[in-house]
Amino acid sequence: MVTRRAVLGGALGLLAPSAAFAQRPARAARLGVLLFSDPGSDPNMRAFRETLREHGYVEGQNLSIEYRHAEGHAERLAELAADLVRTKPDVIFTIGGDVSPFVKAATQTIPIVIVTSGDPVRGKLVQTLAAPGGNVTGVSLISSDLAPKRLQLLKLAAPRITRVAVLWNPDHHDDELSETRTAARTLGMDVRSVELRDMSSEDPLLTAIAQGADALMAVSSRTMVRNRAALVDFAAKHRIPLAGGWGLWADAGALLSYGPDVNLMVRRAAGYVDRILKGAQPAKLPVEQPTKFELVVNMKTAKALGLTPPQTLLLQADRVIQ
Repeated sequence: MVTRRAVLGGALGLLAPSAAFAQRPARAARLGVLLFSDPGSDPNMRAFRETLREHGYVEGQNLSIEYRHAEGHAERLAELAADLVRTKPDVIFTIGGDVSPFVKAATQTIPIVIVTSGDPVRGKLVQTLAAPGGNVTGVSLISSDLAPKRLQLLKLAAPRITRVAVLWNPDHHDDELSETRTAARTLGMDVRSVELRDMSSEDPLLTAIAQGADALMAVSSRTMVRNRAALVDFAAKHRIPLAGGWGLWADAGALLSYGPDVNLMVRRAAGYVDRILKGAQPAKLPVEQPTKFELVVNMKTAKALGLTPPQTLLLQADRVIQ
């Protein structure tokens, strides 16, 4: 039986940088990219493009990129995915569990490399992590597996909280909400489900607060990433702690974040794009998962909320924002 960690270990070894990988490909490559936001505002696209350059790809010389982006409008993703497929790229790259399914539905032949916070097996994007078996491979951030730990850390930072509103996008296939509910029971806490496809209205959040929610947790998705500033502002205005899935959230002003280095995993996905362009089959490239997770605590936010995180929490932190 192949474990997740064993799969990852093998994949990381395969993707170790080498002189061979740095060689430029013999012919121009065509890459398609589908994003929930736009390339300029997506926080991880810079790392992706930098890694492609490290592998020898130079846009305008031996690489052309066709971008399609929904600018935050989920209803556009299906048509954008179909339009991208019509350009006949060699590989398609996409970020987000709320984006990847649309590309999978649009083509069963063009290789697809994904970065998703959810489980791609449960989302029916691949057959297994070890052997994807189709035209999709990439990276899973296993956010649902991290949800219990994230809730424990939030409770440690703010011991008085009893009801947590979990913010999630119904179009994003992930078990983070259910895993948070399970963890909450062991901590003697209640969970409120708050569905958010955008931040056009604060009504769902206000309703959750009216029902007694005294903390917020954002389920990792491109929808939430795009709206992180609005969510952080809302939490600050109502003086309630907010936890997110990786360092980006704490940097934006959330009380804490716990999760992988997403830029690192995006770089791994870029390595898969390179391997596929050089002839590798996505069906045989194991889906990668992170092995290192970062806890970031924002002390500025803690002070604004009147909280004093215990030393036991701060000693666990990989980074403390003062």
